[in-house]
Amino acid sequence: MLIPVKLVKKMTAGRTYRLRSLALPGLAIALGAGLTQQIVSQPVEAPVPAELTAAAHADPAWQTPRLSWGHPNLEGTFTSRDMSGIPMERPVQFGERGSLNEEEFLQRASGGPGGLAALRAGDEFEGEARLQLSALDSSEVGTRTFSYSSYIVTPVNGRVPALTAEGEQRQADFRSGQSNGPYFTTANFSYYDRCITRGISGSILPSLYGDAMRIVQSPTEVAISYEMLHDTRIIPLNGRALPDAGVTQYMGASTGHFEGDTLVVETRNLTDKLAIARYAHSLDAVLTERFTRIDPDMIDYTVTVDDPRTFQSPWTFRLTLTTQPDYQILEYSCHEGNFFVANALRAEQGYQQSVITAQARGEPIPERQTSTGGNEIYQAPSSEQAVDINAAQ
Repeated sequence: MLIPVKLVKKMTAGRTYRLRSLALPGLAIALGAGLTQQIVSQPVEAPVPAELTAAAHADPAWQTPRLSWGHPNLEGTFTSRDMSGIPMERPVQFGERGSLNEEEFLQRASGGPGGLAALRAGDEFEGEARLQLSALDSSEVGTRTFSYSSYIVTPVNGRVPALTAEGEQRQADFRSGQSNGPYFTTANFSYYDRCITRGISGSILPSLYGDAMRIVQSPTEVAISYEMLHDTRIIPLNGRALPDAGVTQYMGASTGHFEGDTLVVETRNLTDKLAIARYAHSLDAVLTERFTRIDPDMIDYTVTVDDPRTFQSPWTFRLTLTTQPDYQILEYSCHEGNFFVANALRAEQGYQQSVITAQARGEPIPERQTSTGGNEIYQAPSSEQAVDINAAQ
């Protein structure tokens, strides 16, 4: 493998260079442009699943750092960037294997599904998500590669349990947002579309950008602030009673306590207008989150979903949240940059006019365009496209 001379010019003698890529017999560096011509060969470091590099795994004697009052220190800014590309449900060919084998991991690390190279190229995204990636030119793709075969760890097959009859109907009726219409009322838009909330799981599961949380602790509370869409949860640790079950909230009502090194947070009083990992749930849903610091830069985060009205058994998914170089949680000015609602209504007006025109001509009713075929939901409208969405038509 030859390194281009234009890169070699920046090198100085005595430095060691390692690549986190597939193991190769050697790395040949061609020196030139004023340097002595020679060939230097050195072994290349083979990739290692990121979970195996965690301090708690590498050193059995490692201890979770603690705050002055004795609680485990979970403070910091963490993202789910390194989880991008890992599927929620485990592909059936992996069976009950929670991790990839060596060959499968090497493929992921070198650009296969779930790998950084594929993510940087946008290969992990299709349709609407790929359009959004192109529009945003997002570079938030993480710095580590994990060998997890799926987010879901329970049941052992890594799949969402079967839905109840009520759950199937709820899922069929649920509108997750950013569909192709029709758009007649605010109910046709999701809470995410309208910059209200993404819910607990939606606020941290990887999307395309802004998937971060900041954790701040006191002796009596833990506060979790999410970058997208600006929600902050205040979780009491003193066993305070939850509100009446009839009082529902977007992020629910939570109470927390520590079990050894793990923060356990139980959340009830969730609205049924949102979803957990894209699965609509009932008002009886209970989420149990567990936060365990396993490294100065890693937190293992699991969520157990218990909703007998929707799922035939509880299920759990797991993310390892990590720090990223120089990552900061910034103000999420969603309303100021939200072109989706206006563009969707503009597209709806355009479609309705095309129906009227077709009917007047005796032509077939045209099909709705998909969001990737003319809705332009992620782009600011041009001056020619801009319309007053409140004006009479």
